[in-house]
Amino acid sequence: MNWAIHFAFLKLKARTLLVFARPQAALHVFENMLQLKPNDSYALASCAHLHAANNNLSLAIAHLQTLVKTTPVASAWFNLGFLLQQAALHGDAEAAFRQALANDERMDRAWYGLGLALMQGRQFDEAAAAFERATVLQPMSPHAWYRLAEALLALGRNDEAREVLLHLKQFEPKVAAQLERQTALHGPASTIPHAAR
Repeated sequence: MNWAIHFAFLKLKARTLLVFARPQAALHVFENMLQLKPNDSYALASCAHLHAANNNLSLAIAHLQTLVKTTPVASAWFNLGFLLQQAALHGDAEAAFRQALANDERMDRAWYGLGLALMQGRQFDEAAAAFERATVLQPMSPHAWYRLAEALLALGRNDEAREVLLHLKQFEPKVAAQLERQTALHGPASTIPHAAR
């Protein structure tokens, strides 16, 4: 059996195993594919996904780091950023999200992820700008609005945060209520807590 046919057979076998809910067996086949073709984007992405599902973040990250070297598309950079964030590697996540946005500046998920990474780095101005961009691209995303309000509060921009809350109440009242409970944003301006700078 020539190499290309064997590789195609392995790919079909891995997909079939996934259809029949056998992820560990599929992972083994994907790893065999990578032994034959170390930079295969489908096998790398599949291994990363299956390792992440098993909470093996370091292995998932390693596969995605290889993937973005050979296939530096926005979705691969986003997935890498997401896993780096899960591993609390916020500086590396920020860099990955920026790479995703360099490839696709309209990826609202990457703007949101970037905002989260910037919040962890206490870069509240930039975080607010990232969350605002996410809300422009995905106006019905309650999470981006919620985080935007948090960033604005951290900057002491309470009136703007209150406007975000009122907007959020219009389409996602449960999330708005949670924001009110966690920040006391509904109270008078003098009682609104400021995040530590």
